[in-house]
Amino acid sequence: MKSKALDLSAAESALGVKLIANGIGTQALHETVVAYQANRRAGTHATKTKATVNLSGAKPWRQKGTGRARAGYKSSPVWSGGGVVFGPQPRDYSKTTPAKVRKLALKKAVSEAAKSGKLHAVDGFALGAPKTKELATWIKAAGLDSSVLIVTAAKDDKAVLASRNMPKVSVIEARQVNAEDLLKHKQVVLVQDALPVLAGRLK
Repeated sequence: MKSKALDLSAAESALGVKLIANGIGTQALHETVVAYQANRRAGTHATKTKATVNLSGAKPWRQKGTGRARAGYKSSPVWSGGGVVFGPQPRDYSKTTPAKVRKLALKKAVSEAAKSGKLHAVDGFALGAPKTKELATWIKAAGLDSSVLIVTAAKDDKAVLASRNMPKVSVIEARQVNAEDLLKHKQVVLVQDALPVLAGRLK
């Protein structure tokens, strides 16, 4: 089953939604993708300061008479093994993006995919078994690239399991797909019954 490429006008017709042909939404797309990436950061990085490093608080030598510079404590940041000055500490990187901005970003991502020729549609998608080889055969038969995002109407457990061994292939529901998903794959395939679901999110 060969996939059908959708240009901007064909995508608008298939989705029944007016897409973006100009530069509108570029900033929203950027902010949304940055927020998605920031929200995945654990923020658990930490360095020890002079107060928390496990060293003695005693003076390394006496104050006067040695000819060396004064030294107050062994955990001083000037010494090897001492505390770190202004080092990273645990923090929350998460960003809040308004729903309208996320919606605009998704519409912009779909529009750019259509304009660049990476948006495709197929009439149906089904695997007989959750096997990677079967999914790879389907992708090849559809004339698709090795880096592909398959957007389905409902969760397809067989396809999700089959795609786990393929780092560049993702299978996701239309109600969950976001702008970042569309950007990080070379080709995006919309299964026919997923079009109304995606269109509802774009309207």
